[in-house]
Amino acid sequence: MAQSVGIKDVARAAGVSVGTVSNVINRPDTVASETRARVQSAIERLGYVRSESARQLRAGRSRIMGLLVLDMGNPFFVDVARGAERAAREAGLGVMVCNSAQHAAEEAEYLSLFAEQRVRGVLLTPADATGRNIEAFRRHGIPFVLVDRVAEGTTECSVSVDDVAGGALAVRHLVDAGHRSIAYVSGPPGLNQVRDRRTGALNALAEAGLGPEALRELPTERLDVAAGRDAGARLLGLADRPTAVFCANDLLALGVLQAMYAAGVTVPDDLAIVGYDDIEFAAAAAVPLTSVRQPAVTMGALAAELLLEETEEGEGKRAHEHRRVVLQPELVVRRSSLAAR
Repeated sequence: MAQSVGIKDVARAAGVSVGTVSNVINRPDTVASETRARVQSAIERLGYVRSESARQLRAGRSRIMGLLVLDMGNPFFVDVARGAERAAREAGLGVMVCNSAQHAAEEAEYLSLFAEQRVRGVLLTPADATGRNIEAFRRHGIPFVLVDRVAEGTTECSVSVDDVAGGALAVRHLVDAGHRSIAYVSGPPGLNQVRDRRTGALNALAEAGLGPEALRELPTERLDVAAGRDAGARLLGLADRPTAVFCANDLLALGVLQAMYAAGVTVPDDLAIVGYDDIEFAAAAAVPLTSVRQPAVTMGALAAELLLEETEEGEGKRAHEHRRVVLQPELVVRRSSLAAR
């Protein structure tokens, strides 16, 4: 196995000191042009690449921001990552993206990895409903911002969407269309987003004079298309089947749509469907999907900006105050919920 080329090898090849090589890399203006050219030639000839991690450890500062999301298979989190990456890049930082896959154990492992790597800070969508992972990570003193989750009972920053309002938008739309029996295809009950969207749905029903029995909940263990298909199969087996379904995210809604199509159930004539997130695939579905839009790219960018503000250095640093930013959702109506009743 070939050994990596170090700064001492470059110094030996160029006939200069290690300090001179370091100056060429970090402060080139302080080195005479002839010497600088000789060192740069040696760097290119030997294929030397400086160890950024070693430099960061010496400086005690990282140029990497961690991002830990629930599911990178969900385009919503891809958009969150895009927003965070854009803001980080503008500040000269990179983003290390990790996926907890909605498992608390994997979340704990990645948070430990971030601590080992001494990242600048972390953007986190929690998977652990108990909060133990966050408490353990807080001991490392690394700043973090919660994404798609309100920082309840903590002092950290958070950027989220008003999911209670979003759930109400979805179900109010269905009630206004004449539906009086609605299914809610939810997700893991430990996720705040799932609970908040259900609360909003119940609020909309109450506004219309309908009781909680008008909402039939079909829980799922995951928030993906396969779980949506399974929920769709259970929905088809109900003796008194609801006329509409609200899904906790678009992947679940697309799975329900697939199950209906396979069973010959017409959407929206036999069953209206509303999703959540408004991912790109929602508009491109066989029956374009009505969905509650979350500003995912904006959410990621704002979270990164809050983290950058908190970790900013220098004499001109602004005093950082932890903030809870709550964005508003928007209902995007498409054909999946437009049948006349």
